[in-house]
Amino acid sequence: MSGRCVIGVDLGGTKILAGLVDADGAIQKTAEHPTPTDSQDALLDALVRVVGELRTPDVEAVGFGIPARIDRRTGIAFGAVNVPIQEVPFRKVLEERLGLPVGAENDAGAAALAEFVHGAGRGAADLVLLTLGTGVGGGIVLDGRLYHGWAELGHMVIVEGGEPCQGSCHGHGHVESYCSGPAADRLAARVLGEGRTSFDLVEQKHPALDELGRHLGAAIGSIVNIFDPEIVVVGGGFGIAAGELLLGPAREMIRREALDPGGERVRVALAELGASAGLIGAGLVAFDVLG
Repeated sequence: MSGRCVIGVDLGGTKILAGLVDADGAIQKTAEHPTPTDSQDALLDALVRVVGELRTPDVEAVGFGIPARIDRRTGIAFGAVNVPIQEVPFRKVLEERLGLPVGAENDAGAAALAEFVHGAGRGAADLVLLTLGTGVGGGIVLDGRLYHGWAELGHMVIVEGGEPCQGSCHGHGHVESYCSGPAADRLAARVLGEGRTSFDLVEQKHPALDELGRHLGAAIGSIVNIFDPEIVVVGGGFGIAAGELLLGPAREMIRREALDPGGERVRVALAELGASAGLIGAGLVAFDVLG
């Protein structure tokens, strides 16, 4: 590992992945633990512990990618859908407990930054990332800068009055209701039988994935109409596993739903950094705090 060193922490709905990251985005040592979901206090304790496992005298800051909405003016992390975070001054609390400078961004925003700098978005001016995993996260880079708003792209409505969303979200017909890993699990149970999962759909290259891909394409078409990004990157555990089984039908829908010429010129690609994107992005967030 060369030069300056920080710790990046990627908080997901099922696991916490942390690692030592250098200024080139290289990861050395990592640590992984299940995400506590019983209480906010247990979750914060787990984050402190995982940083402690990796911390060395050379660590200058810690960056967190968390699946929550963060108010940039106050530093408060508002309620998350899939983890127990509720109106906590996240950055202040972690700085006090760790005694280090702390940066925090939405987890998909951090992953988008990593893909923009070191992954599929290298050389682009604008990028939108959708992560298909426990939920559906979103991150946006415009004119080379990470958008710091909530960017809850997974909670765009694509089917009015559609399937209920999950976790603490009370909405219906959201992208997350149709394109997340749990949504794919429900689809598998419906078309293959109880106990079957998204893994079975992907393994069989099941045509039911076309339906999910079309929902994804409808969402991306709207994103193109709003942001006109140069590239849309699809990541997350389920997104990477399904790959072109989703992107093929998604591209057809994008061409149908996006205004010309955006639908024809936007690139849609799989994330290149895999499960490390959130961790690397969290590291970039930490370096941003240091200036």
